[in-house]
Amino acid sequence: MKAPTVLLGEMTDPEVDAYVRGGGDTVLVPVGATEQHGPHSPLCTDTLLAGEVSRRVAERINAVVAPPVPYALSYPHVGFRGVVHLRLSTFCALVEDLCRCFATMGMRRIVFVNGHFDNTFAIAHACATAAETLPAGVRAFPVNYWDGFTAEEHARWQSGDAGLHANEAEASAVMAVDARLVDVDLLNRELPPFPEYRVRNTGAVHTAFFFTTPGSVHRATASGTWGDATGATPEIGEEYLEAGVRSTLLLLEEIDRTFDALPPR
Repeated sequence: MKAPTVLLGEMTDPEVDAYVRGGGDTVLVPVGATEQHGPHSPLCTDTLLAGEVSRRVAERINAVVAPPVPYALSYPHVGFRGVVHLRLSTFCALVEDLCRCFATMGMRRIVFVNGHFDNTFAIAHACATAAETLPAGVRAFPVNYWDGFTAEEHARWQSGDAGLHANEAEASAVMAVDARLVDVDLLNRELPPFPEYRVRNTGAVHTAFFFTTPGSVHRATASGTWGDATGATPEIGEEYLEAGVRSTLLLLEEIDRTFDALPPR
């Protein structure tokens, strides 16, 4: 007998039908990228981590996990050899079509679990565009798996000092999933030579630099690493992945609570 699975791509058509008829209504769509992650980590890092977090979350909330989207908005990384990037219009059209397809399948909660920050606003835009054609009650939205991190987790793994790309957290998490994919002999440390800032929140500054200039990451880093990956271990990676799971579960709960508190008028 075939073993049960939460991975939609491994399910048979009757299994999908049984899931929906049994009340299942949530699909998690991992969205990543194909781009350099320093000299040490694979091009699939963002896709792999979004998929792993999605799988773990799905097992806890009776959801299914769609095959991941491995190509996305990687224009800041243009200049490195191993980069595949879609045009904004192509990416948004893809997300819109996925919303409609999953709604037709019977899914009422379509969650794009994002593992590549550059995708965030485009996914939200595409979901909003698709909403006009979706059946009543269907919700489609993005969740960055790290957005529910505690202040301590954010400072440790995703701050300006810790770095934001191919750093200890990401390299460790890949090691936790499949250590064969990381070249531990090439784990490195590099931080972009940013100027001294006079504002506390540098988000707008970095958005202006990284999001408006193709090849901005290539311009800012020689190796494609932003952070210190030299201390990466599978144990740290497991901590990071479980933090991503807790974060995502919390975000989904808070989103549901918000919809429940604000019924349609």
